[in-house]
Amino acid sequence: MRELPRQLSVEELTPLFSGRTRLVDELAAREDPLGTAEEVALALPEADRVAALATHPRIGEPSAEQRGAEPEVLAELARLNDEYEARFGFEFVVFVAGRTRAELLPVLRERLGRTREQELETGIRELCAIARARWTATT
Repeated sequence: MRELPRQLSVEELTPLFSGRTRLVDELAAREDPLGTAEEVALALPEADRVAALATHPRIGEPSAEQRGAEPEVLAELARLNDEYEARFGFEFVVFVAGRTRAELLPVLRERLGRTREQELETGIRELCAIARARWTATT
């Protein structure tokens, strides 16, 4: 497993977080950016946390990290994504970790029953886990 870096540039962090946001800028200025990512992200104003989530690809859309393309699963993911975004006001982010899109349906359904605050925190934690996994996968 690749060791977490002591320092990363904006250019190195941007693809790990699927885009450049205030979170990326804040992390680039710190030592151990991936080790402190959750702490830094959760301390940001809500608008910046929502913006960080907005950079991540929508579940069900083409992605190297997501598997499975059954039309009925993709349609259900699209419907649930729409419901999630309408309910919470930001994108659903989950660390796929090798699961198929079909395996994510119950996760999305369960998370729809949570509070907005719980989901914003969970989404941020998932986003940071994804970034760490992407870093370790690059070696």
